[in-house]
Amino acid sequence: MYSNHGALRYRTKAAVCSAVFIGLGQLYNRQYVKGLLFMMMTQLFFWTYYPIAYKGILGLLTLGETPTRIVGGKVLQGDHSIFLLVNGLITLAIILLFVGFYAFNIVDARKNGELRDEGARVPGMLDSFRKAKFRQLPYLLLLPAVGFALFVTVIPLVFNVLIAFTNYSAPAHIPDRSLVDWVGLRTFADLFTQEAWRSTFFGIAVWNIVWAAAATGTTFFGGLLLAMMVNHPGIRFKRFWRTVFILPWAVPQFIAILTFRVLLNGSFGPINDLLAKLGISPVPWLSDPTMAKISIMLVNLWFSTPFLMALMSGVLTTLPKDLYEAAEVDGATGRNKFFGITLPLVLTATAPILIMQFAFNFNNFNLIYLLTDGQPNNPDYYYAGSTDILISWIFKMTLNQSQFNMASAVSILMFLFIAAFSLWNYRRMKSTREEDLV
Repeated sequence: MYSNHGALRYRTKAAVCSAVFIGLGQLYNRQYVKGLLFMMMTQLFFWTYYPIAYKGILGLLTLGETPTRIVGGKVLQGDHSIFLLVNGLITLAIILLFVGFYAFNIVDARKNGELRDEGARVPGMLDSFRKAKFRQLPYLLLLPAVGFALFVTVIPLVFNVLIAFTNYSAPAHIPDRSLVDWVGLRTFADLFTQEAWRSTFFGIAVWNIVWAAAATGTTFFGGLLLAMMVNHPGIRFKRFWRTVFILPWAVPQFIAILTFRVLLNGSFGPINDLLAKLGISPVPWLSDPTMAKISIMLVNLWFSTPFLMALMSGVLTTLPKDLYEAAEVDGATGRNKFFGITLPLVLTATAPILIMQFAFNFNNFNLIYLLTDGQPNNPDYYYAGSTDILISWIFKMTLNQSQFNMASAVSILMFLFIAAFSLWNYRRMKSTREEDLV
């Protein structure tokens, strides 16, 4: 039997050795090949990457010190702040991976030290490979995907967030003729304190919320109404009607939106031409701010209702018939059965889909951009039109106006709102509360 002090002897010393120098704990545990391999990898990484890492972190902190200049007719290349920011983030990610390897080295040394404390044999290099083949193989297979996600998804997202804390914007801070500086929360302060930015942001944000809520609500009740009509016992040729109503969803949205843009054109659109032949004044479908918003709602209703109809049809077939029979015995009317049975059960079953629909509509860039391009113009807005939503405003600020820092700040606020809204509603769902009680 080992004493408490003896039980901690090898594991503690091995962990301390590996903490002091990578691979030293493995050598202490008599894993000579593994220890030397860890040491060689560490030395190779440190001495090869240290100068690059130093420059990368320094560039991330300073974002450059010398802009590009023209002296005597010659261009003297300076620092490019955005390249330095990207290189710094990549350097930081590689350093974090190295820190993970350092932690693994300590855990591995401690784990093999425990085997020595228990009197067991410490596995050699080949034994370690055999064990890793069966135990750690899934993690090894996931490493390429994790690395790909880190450099393709995580780093761009962090880059987008960090841009909000710089002054990266036209005309004064566009690399490489000028440098970009860290400004902290000044961009967010400008968004809420400067009148032009504040009025534009709150005006678009209110319309964005109204649009997302109205688009989700209209398509939900439109889909439910169509599903109830198609599934009514008195309706014949149900398959035919389902096929007819699902056709708009089968048409590529890009083509359909451009078609609607032509149909609703105020000057030569076929719809206004037909109204003129009927003696009705032309309707400014896309040129009047209010009418343009109504037109967006109607076009979205045409696009999204078929999907909700198909979803509702499946939900309606699963509703228990005995509830309706009991309600009829109690003298309930059709209205009572709809609001007392159908609607609550359908809402419970489709609540996650509705949350996803709201989030999708909140960021529905394609419909707004292709149908109206944010038009008509609004003189009170900064780089935006009357029908622009936040995502299309961000697009215009980046691609057209080079206001990258403000676009990044708005995108962060959008993410926080959507995340908070989705989590709050998800937690309030009946099914989620029931799972928490189990």
